[in-house]
Amino acid sequence: MDLCIKIKTMFFPPFCPFANRLLLVFALAGLAQISFSQQADSTKRQLHISGSVSATNNGFSLVPTFSLGKPAVATFLNVRGRGRLSFEPEFRYSMEFKPWSFVFIWRYRLIEKNKFQLKVGTHLPALNFVTGKVIKNGVEQDAIQARRFFPVMEVIPGYAFGKNFRLGLYYLYSVGLEKELTKNNHFVSLQPAFNHIPLAGKFYLRFYPQFYYLKLDQQDGFYVAGNLILARQGIPFSVSAMMNKAIDSSINAKDFDWNVSLNYAFGRKYAEQ
Repeated sequence: MDLCIKIKTMFFPPFCPFANRLLLVFALAGLAQISFSQQADSTKRQLHISGSVSATNNGFSLVPTFSLGKPAVATFLNVRGRGRLSFEPEFRYSMEFKPWSFVFIWRYRLIEKNKFQLKVGTHLPALNFVTGKVIKNGVEQDAIQARRFFPVMEVIPGYAFGKNFRLGLYYLYSVGLEKELTKNNHFVSLQPAFNHIPLAGKFYLRFYPQFYYLKLDQQDGFYVAGNLILARQGIPFSVSAMMNKAIDSSINAKDFDWNVSLNYAFGRKYAEQ
């Protein structure tokens, strides 16, 4: 338990009151870089668009505030030009096509070497939706409320030890704006990545375990999670299973959760002639 206390005190300095302005400057600087690089070298403009669509039996999140707890559909996108800035939005819906969460992620590669990479990011914005009851003209109706998180900051270092194994660290800090949300949220995760575990024929596995610490205001906890993906070369469809287990936690959330998902991956590269 002494190790847990050391980890808690190591990563969480007091919130800086100028974070909103710093994040805004960061986003504008990144957009300016994309615009400038295209104008300076318009004959070589490129755009990479990739992503995936997933359908799952149980929409849960490693951060309990974002959990849905019922079948859902999610779309993940990655849009990147020749520069270091990428736009990686995430759109999640329930199976009734009610919005679950929209997260507009901007990431910038501060360091991009052969084996080591360091990215920083922000969410402009991060929205989580809940359905509640309201009275309108004397009639009770369902109403969807957007719950906002801002500022949100990410730091993501990673090192590739080989073609199929990578070790990363992920840190996220966010502030809940609505009064019912936790105000100071910290997420620190150690993330090994096994990108290609060969099986019979052209089938292979991808395995992404996590050991993470989550702090939501005064509540906190240590967890272990994992995502196992079964795929086949040449086929865009895959099947995945995800689990999350609390090790030691005071957070009001499930001690164990899991889901199974069907995924479709896509990607395309556009280049100006």
